[in-house]
Amino acid sequence: MSTFQNDFIGSSPQLTSVIRSAKVVASTDVTILISGESGTGKELLASAIHKESRRANEPLITINCSAIPESLAESELFGHRKGSFTGSTSDYDGLIKAADGGTLFLDEVGELPLSVQAKLLRFLETGERQGLGEPSPSKVDVRVISATNRDLYTEAQEGRFREDLYYRLQVVPVELPPLRNRSGDIPILLNAMIERFSGLHNFAPPSFKKSAMKALDQHKWPGNVRELRNFCERMVILFNGKEIGFENLPLEIRNSHVKNNFPAKIADLLDLGLSLADFEIELIQSALRKTNGNQTKAARLLGLTRDTLLYRIKKHAISI
Repeated sequence: MSTFQNDFIGSSPQLTSVIRSAKVVASTDVTILISGESGTGKELLASAIHKESRRANEPLITINCSAIPESLAESELFGHRKGSFTGSTSDYDGLIKAADGGTLFLDEVGELPLSVQAKLLRFLETGERQGLGEPSPSKVDVRVISATNRDLYTEAQEGRFREDLYYRLQVVPVELPPLRNRSGDIPILLNAMIERFSGLHNFAPPSFKKSAMKALDQHKWPGNVRELRNFCERMVILFNGKEIGFENLPLEIRNSHVKNNFPAKIADLLDLGLSLADFEIELIQSALRKTNGNQTKAARLLGLTRDTLLYRIKKHAISI
């Protein structure tokens, strides 16, 4: 099994297309720009490309460009000599030199200060790095992979990112799809992650009722695979060997499901003058009919406590 198959679970056409492209470029030294929303697995893809490349036995150096202070960015990347600026008490070769022979991964490259972008462009064009205070440049053999969750093309057009650097970074662009667009992958990922975390924590895996699975499959997952992974670990820990129903899902998932499945005809009722009280009465009566008058189950369907439901039944004089 390849690194890609092991690290990326799913069979959707959207994911399969990306992995196919990544496998092809992994065997080359071409510069790659990975784009995608936060949580889609950009760093994981960069790591997989490195592991499947001829540089697999050499270092993979990851730089979070958003975490480097602007005043230290050039020094962190290219290095410096002792005394080249205030506070430089020793020689430092920099992270580009540390990646010599291997791969340099520039995560969130869109956050890199403009003042450093010109020097990065020169390095990409010549393969030479020159640290602060060094008399001459030196050659390094580094493959560069970058990643961003920003629209770098627009950033370049509006002057917030160097246009020439943008085109140099994205010799081969690879875009990871958001989880909501990976048709059919959510149940596959869910089952795999539940199994993984059950083994990790030595807990019995929980199961999911149809109502819960439907809500999870329809959820938009704004945090993408990272959000799903955190959800699965939480469910394994909180529902050791138990069955998970819709009512056990996190509030944001339940609310999203209700909102996305709200019948269009209900909205049309507003045009007929339906009041909030009328709507509440109809909801309570529907819940009671659906549960054959079981007030505890009806309250659960409505997301209420039984006492709150009884209060509203009395308030609206609803016959049971």
